Amino acid sequence: MAKLGIQDIQIDNQRVFMRVDFNVPLSENGRFITDDTRIRETLPTIEYALRRHAKLILASHLGRPKGKPNATMSLRPVAERLRMLLDERLDSGCNVGFSPDCVGGEAEEMASRLEPGQTLLLENLRFHAEEEANDEKFSKQLATLADVYVNDAFGSAHRAHSSTAGITKFVSKSVAGMLMQKELQYLGGALEDPRRPFVAILGGAKVSDKIAVIENLLAKVDTLLIGGAMAYTFLKAQGLQIGKSKVEEDKLDLAKQILAHAASKNVKLLLPVDHVIADKFDANAKTDIVDASAGVPADYLALDIGPKTTGLFSAEISNASTIVWNGPMGVFEMEPFAHGTTSIAREVASNATCISIIGGGDSVAAVHQAGVADKITHISTGGGASLEFLEGKKLPGVEALTNK
Repeated sequence: MAKLGIQDIQIDNQRVFMRVDFNVPLSENGRFITDDTRIRETLPTIEYALRRHAKLILASHLGRPKGKPNATMSLRPVAERLRMLLDERLDSGCNVGFSPDCVGGEAEEMASRLEPGQTLLLENLRFHAEEEANDEKFSKQLATLADVYVNDAFGSAHRAHSSTAGITKFVSKSVAGMLMQKELQYLGGALEDPRRPFVAILGGAKVSDKIAVIENLLAKVDTLLIGGAMAYTFLKAQGLQIGKSKVEEDKLDLAKQILAHAASKNVKLLLPVDHVIADKFDANAKTDIVDASAGVPADYLALDIGPKTTGLFSAEISNASTIVWNGPMGVFEMEPFAHGTTSIAREVASNATCISIIGGGDSVAAVHQAGVADKITHISTGGGASLEFLEGKKLPGVEALTNK
């Protein structure tokens, strides 16, 4: 990796400001964490720092409080959950302090009192509008709390905020945490030097959301599989009947260009050859299976890939050495239309010799729903960040880190 990692610097007895992604879902009143996955993902970096006697200051955002305090988006419940999780990993347990603000006199005093091996979690960074504005004064205030900076929040790396970019101008060293390194290793490896055949699977609602991803991947992949609602824009561009299926009329010419571009690059671009259709967008709708060549009846809409498409896509997946997947194959939240996405998830998981990388909230939810998450090589923690990375964009939170 071109950037320094936490293992590359001396952190013993240093005050370490670590940007983490504790943007976890909370109960309606903000008192209870309903899913602690994001906290668990960064535990290896936290444990590494604590075992090396760092004085650890953790900072994160939570939700969208619009630049002012909001009790239902406080990180206070996270401090308690983190303490419990660290107690399971550290022999001596861990005291996790909580600062009621992320800047100012009280935060500075609490940070200065930290002993080696102690942890302080700051209150929600986005309680200050200056955070998202990447305000220089606010960045300096954050930097005064620590000696070195560690970014382990890949999910926020595509944002040029004070805690992801601005702070790095005012500390001696800015390095990647272990989760950040893992994300860059797998996503970067897939794009720069993939094992072949390299198969990308794209789904989701809109072609417009994935244009840049498609264009970037066409220069890198051997096969591109397209499902989900975005596929129907491509199918209509080919002159096929799609009924009431979702389509972006203003992207039909673009879809034709993408198909032509794929052909010119000798990339195998596969679209659904059959569909699960329904007479309405409803789990209790009347359903049927039709071939794409026959078209979707005018009063029906397609909501999942059909069994022939599942077989076609699975054949490519089983032969792949690298797989990147972003976006579901259908409306997998409804049981009648979940089979395509679930089948693809299980097929990806069953290819034991490939490097499989999954990004995007819906795709991640799908592999968990299919019960195969533990068989995926890497599940990205950053939906928006992983999408921008796949587009070939530079991520401000990564670019700001110190080069090796």
